[in-house]
Amino acid sequence: MSSTTASPPILSIRDLSKTYEGGFQALKSINLEIPKGEIFALLGPNGAGKTTLISIVCGIVNRSEGSVTVDGHDISRDYRAARTKIGLVPQELTTDAFESVWATVSFSRGLFGKPKNPAHIEKVLRDLSLWEKRDNKIMTLSGGMKRRVLIAKALSHEPEVLFLDEPTAGVDVALRRDMWEVVRKLRESGVTIILTTHYIEEAEMMADRIGVISRGELILVEDKTELMRKLGHKELTLHLQDSLSAVPDGFSDYDLSLSPEGDRLTYSYDTNADRTGIATLMRRLAEQGIRFRDISTKQSTLEEIFVNLVEDRA
Repeated sequence: MSSTTASPPILSIRDLSKTYEGGFQALKSINLEIPKGEIFALLGPNGAGKTTLISIVCGIVNRSEGSVTVDGHDISRDYRAARTKIGLVPQELTTDAFESVWATVSFSRGLFGKPKNPAHIEKVLRDLSLWEKRDNKIMTLSGGMKRRVLIAKALSHEPEVLFLDEPTAGVDVALRRDMWEVVRKLRESGVTIILTTHYIEEAEMMADRIGVISRGELILVEDKTELMRKLGHKELTLHLQDSLSAVPDGFSDYDLSLSPEGDRLTYSYDTNADRTGIATLMRRLAEQGIRFRDISTKQSTLEEIFVNLVEDRA
């Protein structure tokens, strides 16, 4: 499901900058609007500014310039109302070691001034496969279970915007699968989700829109499908009957490459071009007596697009 931007954005970031003492500029004039119910993936290399951006929105780090509103509430002028709208799952496993799972998650709800709601806490713990561990002390849990507790704490006060900062880094496959199921259910209930991830295939699978941040600048924000269409390319690989020592003469007008073994010719082409040139290429190869035993095609992945974007800015 792709979100519409017709309704007012639930998160609005305008001209946001952050410069630390010493002059390091972590964020440079970030502008971003996210509609309610969207899953937005923020991609970028380490040190690009992802966590700084999330920390400012969540009130953990002070901004240098710009403004941020959450559901119409300014994060400075109306901090408490804005913060109540937000749930945050941080990267670090910072949990109360001697408290039980139930006490920790319930206490987190109380911090936001929400009345007790055991039924909601139970639902969150069940959704995250934590119900059987509800009486266990945090210190006895595995790393993956502690990560589940962080997610439960973030959901305890029923936020409308959920930030997931590298939520599946270093966790098991079962948790990753459980967590994405929870994310889907949350989005269906109207919760807006902003995630940062190094697992680009997760962004490709889950997100409606993709943002790419590099060196503190938001260099691209695009609908995922449109991004794949505009920046993607395809590769046609011809598996040759007889190996070649070099790309044949007379094909300089084609983006052809030969495998090190000489048994595969790969042609890269733009999926948006009026003509791919494949038919002409095949005919000309046949005229030169070059035969092939198989053909395969491959679409560029979001990871390849991301790497190319960041390298272009390096």
